[in-house]
Amino acid sequence: MTSAQLYDELNFVNHSREKRLYYANLVISNPTLIPKLLDILFMVDDKVSCRAAWVLEFVGGEDLEALIPFLDRFTEDMGKVHLDSAVRPVAKVCEYLIKAYYDKTPNRIQTELSPTHRERIIEVCFDYMINDQKIAPKAYAMHTLFLLGKDYDWIHPELAMILERDFQSQSAGYKARARHILKKIKS
Repeated sequence: MTSAQLYDELNFVNHSREKRLYYANLVISNPTLIPKLLDILFMVDDKVSCRAAWVLEFVGGEDLEALIPFLDRFTEDMGKVHLDSAVRPVAKVCEYLIKAYYDKTPNRIQTELSPTHRERIIEVCFDYMINDQKIAPKAYAMHTLFLLGKDYDWIHPELAMILERDFQSQSAGYKARARHILKKIKS
């Protein structure tokens, strides 16, 4: 399948779990599609990039290790994504990666996710926290940063400061997640 064909196919992806899973499985069964999917995802001003992000999120949820050869590309360009419906799945993929990195069960993400990859994830997650993002990317970023704070001792104080500063002006969902993360940081 060419990039143009994949682009056309992504027009059939909608919010349904069934469609996202169908296309994620298509990509997983044909890993040569992953760089093409990333190319489309990083066409950041194109609405189809959001659909590519939805599929990438499901690829990450189904077979995170399929993304390993593309970690450089993903972490280099993820900060350019700005459309709300693409930012959320990108933040979710970051959370998947970091959860796998800190998982007690040994996995390939632990050996392949380099310090550079983690630093890029830290940067984009702090961007999500301080910029005008919706609650979902902020919630994923909070959890991701909390986990990363196990190895980067400066993260927890910075994260706590942002959560406390923004607490009053945010939604109930943000407040609930922030309370949970702040409790974990302080314990």
